[in-house]
Amino acid sequence: MPRFAANLSTLFTDRPLEARFAAAAACGFRGVELHFPYTLRPERLGDLVAMNGLELVVFNAPPGDWAAGERGLAALPGREEEFQDSIELALSYTEFTDCGRLHVMAGVVEDEEQWPQSLETYAANLGWAAERCAEEGVAVLVEAINLQDMPGYFLSRPDDAVQLLEMVDHDNLQIQYDLYHAQIMQGGLTDFLETHLERIAHVQVAGVPGRAEPDAGGEINWPYLFNLLDAHGYPGWVGCEYTPRLVTEAGLRWARDFGITPPAV
Repeated sequence: MPRFAANLSTLFTDRPLEARFAAAAACGFRGVELHFPYTLRPERLGDLVAMNGLELVVFNAPPGDWAAGERGLAALPGREEEFQDSIELALSYTEFTDCGRLHVMAGVVEDEEQWPQSLETYAANLGWAAERCAEEGVAVLVEAINLQDMPGYFLSRPDDAVQLLEMVDHDNLQIQYDLYHAQIMQGGLTDFLETHLERIAHVQVAGVPGRAEPDAGGEINWPYLFNLLDAHGYPGWVGCEYTPRLVTEAGLRWARDFGITPPAV
C-alpha cells in the first residue's frame, strides 16, 4: 500500500500552519511535506512533527526572492554563494526534523542564450549540494515542473531530469517525480516509472487538469498507478500536493482504501 504524505502548503489551509500537523495526523496521514518551512524555527518544526507522530518526508530549499518571481537558485550563474548558503539553512531544518530528502529548485531562466551557462551552473551546484547533503544523510532531489504553472522554469521534462542525473553522476542526487507536472509536459507515466523507479526518491500527485484531488475523472488512472508503485516495490512516500475543491477533509474520499479517513467521515 502506498504511503501518502499530506502537503501542508496545499492541504488543510483553512487553519494556521501549526494546526495543520494535527489535522493531517487526525486524518490518518503519517507523513507530511511542505514547500517552505522557514516561517517556523527549525526546533518548532521538529516539535510539531514529533508531537503528532509524523515524519517530515521532504521540503524545498530556499528559492531566492519568491515575491520577485524567483523560483530557485541552482541554475542561476553568479548566485553560487547564495545557493550554498540556502542549502546550509535547509540542512539546519533537516537536523531538527530528521527529514531525509531536500528538493532543490532550479530557477527561472527565460533567456535561451543563457541556457548553456545555466546548465553548467546547475550541474555544478547540484554536485556540490549532493556531496554536502550526503554528509548529513540527506538526499538531494530535482523535479521537472510544467511550464504552464511556472513559465521559464529551467527543468520542465522528466527525461531532462534523467539526463541531468547522468551529467552530475552523484549517487545522492535523485528525482522527485510529480505525476501532475509529468502528465502535462511529457505523459508516459507508466513507462517512466517502470524505467526509472530506482532513481525516484519521492512521488507527488494531483489531478489533471485542475490540480485537484487524485480521484475519478481527469486524464490519469490513479488506482492503476498506485498499484503499479506497489507492484514494483516503491519504498518511498507519495506526496498529496493538490488544491482541494472544497475543504481538505471533504475531498479525502479517494484515500479511504489507503487508511486516510477524516474523523467525521
